[in-house]
Amino acid sequence: MNRVVAVTGLGLISPLGNTPEDLFVALMAGRSGIGPLEGAFGDTPAVAGQVDFDPAPWFNRLQLLGVDRVSQFAVVAAELARRDAGQGLDAAPERTGIYFGCAMGGALSVEAAYAAHFGSQRLPPLSVLAGMTNAPAAHLAMRLGITGPALTYSVACASSNVAIGEAFRAVQRGDVDVAYAGGAEAPLATGVVRAWQAMRTLAAPDPLDPASACRPFSSDRTGLVLAEGAAVLILERVERALARGARIHALVAGIGMSSDASHLSKPAASGQAAAMRAALASAGLHPAEVGYCNAHATATRAGDEVECQALAEVWGEHLDGLAVSSSKSMHGHLLGATGALEAAITVLALRYRRIPPTAHCSALDPACAVPVVRGAGREAPDLRAAISNSFAFGGGNAVLAFRRQD
Repeated sequence: MNRVVAVTGLGLISPLGNTPEDLFVALMAGRSGIGPLEGAFGDTPAVAGQVDFDPAPWFNRLQLLGVDRVSQFAVVAAELARRDAGQGLDAAPERTGIYFGCAMGGALSVEAAYAAHFGSQRLPPLSVLAGMTNAPAAHLAMRLGITGPALTYSVACASSNVAIGEAFRAVQRGDVDVAYAGGAEAPLATGVVRAWQAMRTLAAPDPLDPASACRPFSSDRTGLVLAEGAAVLILERVERALARGARIHALVAGIGMSSDASHLSKPAASGQAAAMRAALASAGLHPAEVGYCNAHATATRAGDEVECQALAEVWGEHLDGLAVSSSKSMHGHLLGATGALEAAITVLALRYRRIPPTAHCSALDPACAVPVVRGAGREAPDLRAAISNSFAFGGGNAVLAFRRQD
């Protein structure tokens, strides 16, 4: 029996604020959370989406031993989501699951271990435990006393969309009653940033206006901007949510996944279109019913164009009715956690019936001929369904579909 699945809790740590309300207000105003990143980057200036985060209210000093920043983000986002979900959420520990996306793991702890090694210093003894990719999910399980599945999905930039999709299916099938689904990432280590610089995929920021570095769909875009943070969605059956009087932010309607099977870093429109079609089919939606797409659009030259090709292929004659925006223009690219943050934004867009814009897109690239929302946000009184795209290095594609609960 397939059950209808609701999003009843949202928790996040983001460059635009650490509450859903603060995040969405900033997005609708077109305000950027991107700024200069301090570090040893040679002659190349670096910018990033950094969060305002203090672990002290959430962890004591002993608890923080061997807990990388990425796991701190995960735990706090989950605790905030739990609070947002309200009274009566908790299910039996074995009937609760964790489905988490993370691409880089404890990058800061790994870098610190290498620095200690090459500096002939004693390595922190908990480096392996802090750096492993499944540490965020493991810490969530321990913190919340969850004994059901605690799974980690590492599919590069599609990681947390895959995780949310798998959580949706688990709740839909009845495998678990409550799922904590999302992702976390803390990739702003010097070595990680320099590695991305070496790939020549990062934006070339204007020192006079670093906040405008990420310009998806714009003819003058120069690349992506790395960011840190986390987001967690709590999923449960609609019947369960209504029985406990919970607020339903939106419904998870479907998930579509595919693989390009062609290139590690060059995206393929055919693979992305396949994932979009699969998401629509899973949700029982026609393209004409979907009013908003939170695009993956990272502001790379090839990536944005390919995604627009895929959208045009799938929506066809209904493309003019689809509002498209890239919230990465304001919060940056959280790699494995970006899908979770953008899923939360898509849920909020449905809840408020308001569509956030793409910032810094001064001149739309003719190769990105889709209805991009630019400047400030837009009211969408008839919005009933939306999708959120995540496309990854390695050719992994994951698209989530959401509906309003009226």
